[in-house]
Amino acid sequence: MIDPQSPVPKYSQLREILIDWIEDEQIPVDSAIPSERELGQRYGLSRMTVRQAVDLLVSEGRLYRVPGKGTFVARPKIDMALRLASFSDDMRSRGFQPGARDLSRRIIPARGFLARVLGIEPGSPVHYLERLRTADSEPMAIERSNIPLSVAPDLDEHDLTDRSLYRLLEEEYGVVMDAGEQSIEAGICDPADAQVLHLPQVSAVLQMQRRSYAAGTCVELAVSTYRADRYQLHSALEIPHRKRPLG
Repeated sequence: MIDPQSPVPKYSQLREILIDWIEDEQIPVDSAIPSERELGQRYGLSRMTVRQAVDLLVSEGRLYRVPGKGTFVARPKIDMALRLASFSDDMRSRGFQPGARDLSRRIIPARGFLARVLGIEPGSPVHYLERLRTADSEPMAIERSNIPLSVAPDLDEHDLTDRSLYRLLEEEYGVVMDAGEQSIEAGICDPADAQVLHLPQVSAVLQMQRRSYAAGTCVELAVSTYRADRYQLHSALEIPHRKRPLG
């Protein structure tokens, strides 16, 4: 219940109560939560206080609103993989059915930064693959991969619908990804990407840039856009061992 004597604001207390409901699965995904009026009556709170708590949970991606219908429980966010793994394998390990749909495929000349990252001569041909990635048919990310033509000469002839790119590279070309570097930053979704990802305009996203290596050679530069409302970053933390002072 709400503790009126607590230094914790009442809206924050209600937020914690609603989180407990959600995480204990008392309210299943896509189910409506009680109305603001009902919550106010149940916990002795004003509509304004209830709305503060609900607005906060909506902004955190735990709830979502449907105009004219109410507020519903959102799907739990997925921890973004901080390791080198294909999207398909990562989704399967979490119990989702991965999917992929081509948005654009062409061969382009490597310019400036792209040529330097891939360690190839400027102007060398590169496969450019732009794909929508889904989990249980829900749009999750747009992946844009750049792979030298010399690594996979006829890659453009292979159907990648609902197929792992990394697995194809391994099975058809003997290219096994064994190392990588990844950077992630917050951004605002491009309007065209927002439409494909079924997001409102000016939505927050996670922008990921990854360099993937095989036997010490960079064979892919991927620049991807992930839905911020469906992903979160999670990392284990360790305290470095300190040397005891001498003497």
